[in-house]
Amino acid sequence: MNILVADDENDIRNLVKISLEENGYTVLTAQNGKEAWDILAAEEIHLAILDVMMPVMDGFNLLRKIREQSTIPVIFLTARTDEMDKVLGLGLGADDYLAKPFSIAELVARVGAQLRRNNVYLSSKEKSDTIIAYGNLAIDREKCCAFKDGEPIELGAKEFKLLLHFIEHPEKVFTKRQLYQAVWDEEYYFDDNTVMVHISRLRNRIEDDPQKPNYLKTIRGIGYKLHYTGEKP
Repeated sequence: MNILVADDENDIRNLVKISLEENGYTVLTAQNGKEAWDILAAEEIHLAILDVMMPVMDGFNLLRKIREQSTIPVIFLTARTDEMDKVLGLGLGADDYLAKPFSIAELVARVGAQLRRNNVYLSSKEKSDTIIAYGNLAIDREKCCAFKDGEPIELGAKEFKLLLHFIEHPEKVFTKRQLYQAVWDEEYYFDDNTVMVHISRLRNRIEDDPQKPNYLKTIRGIGYKLHYTGEKP
């Protein structure tokens, strides 16, 4: 994990750097906000420890720039104990705040806590981006698996792509030609019967009663749409 420490006091930078490196972190240091911003632009930083009162660019303005493009954890170190400064820092997006003088052991503990919390957030976000759901149906795009009521559904490749296309565009009506072009990836060729056969197979997998579909609706004269009413046939 790469940690940025920005503080205009050399002794504090060195103390924090040595302590964090003893705990297995890689530490980059800056003596003002401009240097810190340059490091952030050039390196992958997982957490930043910033002094509030720094020359060239202070910690508050640096945090504003960070939050324009990053959600990394930020811990403020400051000699200013005014409650409004703390409120401002947290309001700008700081994750934690330590007043000088501080316990180095406490700082290391807070760094670990912030990194763990951020890893949980990133993992849940990645999972939410991978899994997409509609009604009682769900698809794991990364593993190419489909589920109904939490149970796996066995689908062929084309049925899987059809269901994924419908779940990514719920309530939208598609013509057979549009479905063929999206799933079979053939812009100019079109096979009406192929689409109907695979729609029928998909219904047999996801519907309680394929004759009375609760998900995949036929829009007469147009095509199909995914519309879940929640009603049992």
